[in-house]
Amino acid sequence: MPHRALIVVDVQPTFCEGGALPVEGGNRTAEAVAAYADAHRDRYALVVTTQDWHVDPGEHFSPDPDFVDTWPPHGVAGTDEAELHRALADLHPDVQVKKGEFAAAYSGFEGVAPDGRTLAAVLVDADIDAVDIVGIAESHCVRATALDAVAEGLATRVLTDLTVPVTPELGEAARTELAAAGVDLVDSSAL
Repeated sequence: MPHRALIVVDVQPTFCEGGALPVEGGNRTAEAVAAYADAHRDRYALVVTTQDWHVDPGEHFSPDPDFVDTWPPHGVAGTDEAELHRALADLHPDVQVKKGEFAAAYSGFEGVAPDGRTLAAVLVDADIDAVDIVGIAESHCVRATALDAVAEGLATRVLTDLTVPVTPELGEAARTELAAAGVDLVDSSAL
């Protein structure tokens, strides 16, 4: 039986409708992630959240963003938009990882816990060998986190009904890349 963690990626108001960098379906995804985590917490040895937590990420922020490498300000550290989505108020994660303080950071593996440990170290310390990844956005931070999880040697699943891409086309491209890398793409109802 795998020792599995749930990684909830960037479920923050900044990426939901009404936020600075909204993804259509973000609020719905936040509600679905919260309901899933509440119903299935017992499946996981560890629940980890990641958050964009930008202080001064340099060229990641731009007044004239290209929406590929540069973006409008979002996930600004200390703002309400950078906090976890209100739907996750009862999640009580075991560890909260914050990323991107002074640089662009898409993968949760680029972040650190409050005690300074990387996400990889958090998972190793908890003897985790498998992860389920959910959150926002499938085409960007979920994708990057899942690819890094595979690179860390973890059995990795993305729960496709609990994430949403920036666009359908980017989502399709991400799923193709993830599958090729060995990520299992599954609907949470099939678990």
